[in-house]
Amino acid sequence: MPPISRRIVGQILIDAALVSVANLVSFLLKYGPPALSPSDGHLRIVLVTLPVLVILRVLAFGMLRLYRIRWRYMSVHDLKTVAGATTLSSAIFAVSLKLWGFGQASAYSWSMQIIDWVLTICLLSGVRIAYRLWSDRSLEVTTQPRQRALIVGAGDAGEAVARELLRSPAQGIVPVGFVDDEPKRRGGRIHGLPVLGTTHDIAALTQKIGVEVILIASPRTDGKTLRDIVSRCESVPARLCLVPGIPDLIESSSAAGISRLTSIRAIKIEDLLHRDPVQTDMAELSGYLSGQRVLVTGAGGSIGSELCRQIAALNPARLLLLGRGENSIFEIQQELIREFGIAPTAIIADVKDRNRMEEVFLTERPTVVFHAAAHKHVPLMEANPSEVVSNNVLGTRNVAEIAAGCGVRKLVYVSTDKAVNPESVMGATKRIGEQIVSSLSRQYPGTEFAVVRFGNVLGSRGSVVPTMQKQIARGGPVTVTDPQMTRYFMTIPEAVQLILQAGAMGKHGETFLLDMGEPVRILDLARDLIRLSGLRPDLDIKIEFTGMRPGEKLNEELLYASEARRPTAHAKISVSESEPPSPLLLPAVDRLIRLASEGERDTLRDEILKVARGDVPYAEPVFAGGTPIRR
Repeated sequence: MPPISRRIVGQILIDAALVSVANLVSFLLKYGPPALSPSDGHLRIVLVTLPVLVILRVLAFGMLRLYRIRWRYMSVHDLKTVAGATTLSSAIFAVSLKLWGFGQASAYSWSMQIIDWVLTICLLSGVRIAYRLWSDRSLEVTTQPRQRALIVGAGDAGEAVARELLRSPAQGIVPVGFVDDEPKRRGGRIHGLPVLGTTHDIAALTQKIGVEVILIASPRTDGKTLRDIVSRCESVPARLCLVPGIPDLIESSSAAGISRLTSIRAIKIEDLLHRDPVQTDMAELSGYLSGQRVLVTGAGGSIGSELCRQIAALNPARLLLLGRGENSIFEIQQELIREFGIAPTAIIADVKDRNRMEEVFLTERPTVVFHAAAHKHVPLMEANPSEVVSNNVLGTRNVAEIAAGCGVRKLVYVSTDKAVNPESVMGATKRIGEQIVSSLSRQYPGTEFAVVRFGNVLGSRGSVVPTMQKQIARGGPVTVTDPQMTRYFMTIPEAVQLILQAGAMGKHGETFLLDMGEPVRILDLARDLIRLSGLRPDLDIKIEFTGMRPGEKLNEELLYASEARRPTAHAKISVSESEPPSPLLLPAVDRLIRLASEGERDTLRDEILKVARGDVPYAEPVFAGGTPIRR
């Protein structure tokens, strides 16, 4: 049993004194001052019974763990514990008087005991509340400058934010009021702070009362509402911050019983997309990845590196990182060693080199493959069609055929929404990659194939968000191709979670579609990024329209008109039901690869789009595609 601390001993002594005072005052209120004179018998009763009452109360307080509660952090719940412990000890004392009497039980009438019960609760609670108020007051004395904060949301999360800020001046933020769109909360007060209006009043209130920080503390705020709040704050200089919710707001220290703010942070662009958390079936993922030899192609890229991180957490027998760029492969390898304590195998190889890929598969013998290696930049690939065919088409065929020929259990192909009705050579080559995987799934039933199709990911290298952020950092202008252009967006970690989940479901070359939410206008995205940087669109940072680039579409799609969409067991993943690819697909792919190798630039783009759209009139293969796999 650990020794009793001086704090607990002090609390016990104070409680004993308060119980004694409550008991003596109860006698005075019941029987008057003469009751405690030496000539009156009540004084003898007090001297006999008071030690028993004090012991019973202290024991009850200990049983209900009242002495584990620091007075500095007393709450309404803790005051209920005080009342419960007092009630319990009063009941035991009353029964003791009935059974044993202590010689003078008649002096403790029911009214006398009720008075004593009420006074004890009032004194014990009052001293604790007074101590907390004094402590809070003493903490308010600080020389640190404090920013005035307006809290958006007067619910439980907003109350928790206000309470913690009032008790934690070291945060450097002092709350001055709330805004809330709930009618019943308007005009109320929380911790002495008024509910000043609705979210429509934010801009006016910010200027009127000198707000420097706007804290959004409503955990159910959707992306549209958050975007509206951000746009209303466009004309004010206040800093916008987000408190995601009570589970993320309070971090408790079990040793000291201290709670503190940990999650107040700047709003990120992904907060404005309203992406519900992805629920992953870890048991299902572990079932097909734990203990397996997993190969990730394109492991140095944005999606590939995140695949490696999440797979590393699932305890694979071996993790193989394959990529062309030595620096990016080295970086993810070192990160996995540092963060996960594993020793992944780094493989510098090009998926276009069939002999090298055969060597990798025959040497490392992977059992699960994620094929994420691809060229993805639309305008660049329009200017380099032979390279995108070599990488995205030949590379995919090499990986898929060799994997199946070497007996790989499962291969997952990472595709894109640009593969649907493609107008760019990049999108067309990804569509051809989907068809190659679907076709090979029928030739190699021993390997489970799956295709995962989704839209843009936030933060990937060379994508729109990092590009715009760099433009903002340079002072603008921010370039947008067309004011009506829209795209689907998803964060990299959630996209990878769903890729892994879809991979567990794939068996026969199915195409899985990820729930991307609603498409986002690129113009709106640009304005939001400027606002989140503390600047004003069109005033501080100009937006310029440059016109659509070669290969770009105004709006992307996730599904062909001919594809039927069927739900799966996972709410955020569906599967498309489409016609199988033409039996002439692979011969057509052979011809396409030959044209790319010969540098037939003039006709190559048209041929790529023809094959992607299913126009494959070639009956005989004209390109061998490599030598048979060496065993």
